[in-house]
Amino acid sequence: MSVTLLFPDAGDEAGPGKREQTKAQNRDAILKAARAVFSELGYEAASVRDIIRRTGLASGTFYNYYRSKEEVAKALVADVAQRLRPILRAQREQAHDFESYLNGAIRAYFQFIIDELRNWGPGRPRGDRNPYIKVQTPGQGAVFEEIQASINLVLELGLGPRVDTEFLTAALIGVAQNIGEKMLARDPIDLDAAADFAVNLILHGVSAMPRRHPA
Repeated sequence: MSVTLLFPDAGDEAGPGKREQTKAQNRDAILKAARAVFSELGYEAASVRDIIRRTGLASGTFYNYYRSKEEVAKALVADVAQRLRPILRAQREQAHDFESYLNGAIRAYFQFIIDELRNWGPGRPRGDRNPYIKVQTPGQGAVFEEIQASINLVLELGLGPRVDTEFLTAALIGVAQNIGEKMLARDPIDLDAAADFAVNLILHGVSAMPRRHPA
């Protein structure tokens, strides 16, 4: 069975602008298909063939962009990190002390991942079917550096405790990511409860958490 290109390659008569547009469209088609496939099948069970079938692209076209599903996953994570970085930077610019930065950054991150989940459509993953692939990319490193730089700036202005900012950044990211994943798995999603818990945990520890009455 022949497979037609979703976005046919431009011929020699097409200029550089048209060719770049075609490349961008093909790449976007692959990433969109990968999101859907990873959501429906899970990352481990998904294959390159599943992604190609969803795009409508020829297999040769797919391999012009990515060599494996691991590369596709890294591209997805890098795209998320690139879009998240300016959101976190904006929180730094609005903060007037460490607590306001922390609260703003965590709430902005949680809203970001809620919006990302909605973008998956009706078949979006729930519960243990987490769409976020844990791979390290330069984009993630940039997000870490952005958060650490923000914390350093806030603390240098005397707006927070003097602590090891590398460890604090790692703790902040770890808490936010893991609580965020559990938040997404709940129905309904409660951003305020998740954000309040994360901020209180980071600022004050378990001893300051409000007690829940037994059911």
